Amino acid sequence: MRTITDGMSAPAADHTEPIGSPAVVARGLTKRFGSVEAVRDLSFEVRPGQVTGFLGPNGAGKSTTMRMVLGLVRPTEGSASVLGLPYASLDRPATAVGAVLEVQSFHPLRSGRNHLRVLAATSGLPDERVDDVLDLVDLAAAADRKAGGYSLGMRQRLGLAGALLGDPRVLILDEPANGLDPQGIRWLREFLRGFAVQGNAVFVSSHLLSEMAQMADEVVVIDRGRLVRQGSIVGLTGGRPSVRVASPDHEALGRALTAAGLQLQPDDDGYLVTGSDAHRVGEIALSAGVSISELASKETSLEDAFLELTEGAER
Repeated sequence: MRTITDGMSAPAADHTEPIGSPAVVARGLTKRFGSVEAVRDLSFEVRPGQVTGFLGPNGAGKSTTMRMVLGLVRPTEGSASVLGLPYASLDRPATAVGAVLEVQSFHPLRSGRNHLRVLAATSGLPDERVDDVLDLVDLAAAADRKAGGYSLGMRQRLGLAGALLGDPRVLILDEPANGLDPQGIRWLREFLRGFAVQGNAVFVSSHLLSEMAQMADEVVVIDRGRLVRQGSIVGLTGGRPSVRVASPDHEALGRALTAAGLQLQPDDDGYLVTGSDAHRVGEIALSAGVSISELASKETSLEDAFLELTEGAER
């Protein structure tokens, strides 16, 4: 981030974590609200130099987890640290981590510039950082307009500007693409990728799976408050061949493939077969005397992988 801001970085916090260690660490995070267990024994890591996506169905516990990392919600069990320390123990939190939670509130009569000036003063940051971050998020032209008249997308940019005031090493963002148009989403993707390339860490939740597939290096997938998978995008979507196959004799095709021990699921007027290739699927159909109207290899998308991992979840 420091090269992005042309050297106009704020004073660095006194962080003592070893070089190359995870930027965010969660160990056994559990949170109960009365009889409701929102997060259960959740452990993961977010590393510098990467964008880590945080995925899960609605109500999976993503926002609660982010709030525990930021010290806004106290865990029932477990712990979380940022740059080697609990958030509350950071010497100058604004210079370590910037956060944008899903719900952003601004004084409607205060301009975007003055909103950022208040935040800078509260965190002990120099006032000149305000113009720097307004330029970074392409909001300089609207800086003197009242925030109450901002569109949702502009509010998201203003929230991101506030998170960047301290020139942090970690960004934690909850649904930052909400309200952005396609051009804005592309801008956000390129900005966050550029931020991570500088050796910083990004931990971002989003329901836009196709966008996350282009943005993230790794993903943490949770369901009903529990970890389902953490790994690279390539590891999650690659190495799992699937085949789309259809036949005029739909039921006979299904029987033949099932008898051969293949895993399949209905896919419109055909089947999606996993764990095999098109050549074998074709041979099975031919041996069973079943004609085929469609046979094609299919690349597994992040959406496919996500839905498979969270299949059968209680919403």
